[in-house]
Amino acid sequence: MDILLTHCYFLEDDEKEQQIMRPYPPLGILYISGYLEDQGIQNEVYDTTFSSKKAFRTYLLENKPHIIGIYVNLMTKLNVLESIRFVKENLPGSYIILGGPEVRYSAENFLRYGADYIVIGEGEETMTELVNNLVLVPAVEADGFTSEATKPKGEIAGIAFLQDGVFVQNPEREKIKDLNELAVPNRKKINLQLYLDAWKRRHGKNALSVSTMRGCPYTCKWCSRAVYGLSYRRRNPDKVVEELAALQKEYNPDSVWFVDDVFTISHRWMMSFREELKKRNIHIPYECITRADRLNEEIILLLKETGCFRVWIGAESGSQKVIDLMDRRVDVKQVRDMIKLTRKHGIEAGTFIMLGYPGETEDDIEETIHHLKESDPDYFTITVAYPIKGTELYEEIDAIQTTKLDWATSTDRQVDFKRTYARRYYDYAVKRVTNEVYYFKSKNRSWSYRSGKLKAKSLLAKVGMWWYRISVGTL
Repeated sequence: MDILLTHCYFLEDDEKEQQIMRPYPPLGILYISGYLEDQGIQNEVYDTTFSSKKAFRTYLLENKPHIIGIYVNLMTKLNVLESIRFVKENLPGSYIILGGPEVRYSAENFLRYGADYIVIGEGEETMTELVNNLVLVPAVEADGFTSEATKPKGEIAGIAFLQDGVFVQNPEREKIKDLNELAVPNRKKINLQLYLDAWKRRHGKNALSVSTMRGCPYTCKWCSRAVYGLSYRRRNPDKVVEELAALQKEYNPDSVWFVDDVFTISHRWMMSFREELKKRNIHIPYECITRADRLNEEIILLLKETGCFRVWIGAESGSQKVIDLMDRRVDVKQVRDMIKLTRKHGIEAGTFIMLGYPGETEDDIEETIHHLKESDPDYFTITVAYPIKGTELYEEIDAIQTTKLDWATSTDRQVDFKRTYARRYYDYAVKRVTNEVYYFKSKNRSWSYRSGKLKAKSLLAKVGMWWYRISVGTL
């Protein structure tokens, strides 16, 4: 076997996802697989999601791939490092190529750990040139001819490598301008039924993921733009609907999850999308993410008409002060209004909340509770802010980091910094917000034992916040 693509995410090791059970196929490597095949380069995909580390290692030893391409994100970094060690010890003739959001700002670290090449940014074109170089160069040298497909690695844009022990990073590759030229994800390379069945068993219905765009033109300070950059590029609506039709024919999913950062960013695109769905008589329920400032009543009605049953509207905080610190460039009142309007028109609304952002105070957290009560979304998720390397947030808190971690044994999730209050305070803050909002929801329906229990938990969490604020202070 010449080329293997994989991602080193193992569901069996992810207790939180086992509880949620909403796994999605690895679209990134499936896009690269499809693109390589379009260029005549055969490849295999080993989907680790439902596999195990032991089974993956057995597969590597039996097949001995010449090139192993691994997608790396924050969640999988440590598994990838473990896989690099295994390959170098057992398959010394194999090349390891890494790509994904985790590699851009740690390229030299990954290389010195054992990776042979790093693909920075979008991977399709870069991977094609690099694979041609690694597979074909020996034959080229033997036959004495040269080819554009086998340009020297020093001329391949978008890669990093070590040369005589010195770190080399080639110039950035230009982003793919026309996404319509890309093949759809090569889903036939994996067992998609495993995902559909896992969803069905847990939720009674299943879902598949689809991407219509790359990049995001907004400037939120905590958000990583390591792969697609500060950009907005999108496939034509007819191409997207063509993919949906193929998915419906092949897999008949109960719903679709559009993975785009801001699905309704272009109202003109949305209108064309509606017309294409009508033209092909396609109807698949879907959910998506967007921003409040890219919604209005007309677009909400259009979402409903095209099959949207749930829309996630980013907020991050109920405090305008904190939203402005994040450079979210959205009005918190508009967020509330759009959540309420969405629900009014029969679409479920979800939202995201982030606590512990630099500069946030307890008053801001109380404003967030008010925001969630006022807007009353169907769903909300809460995370405690952490800095991702390469983001503006990471640069801002770099000087006040309170953790000195070993890169090879840690991830950015473990990086902490001097917050307004002690880190333990925010664990109680998450409980406070969650229980107080759920108390509000349950009380509005009817008072019950559960309502009283939620209120008690909310008050206890508030006491915990008070204790860490008064006795511990800022750490």
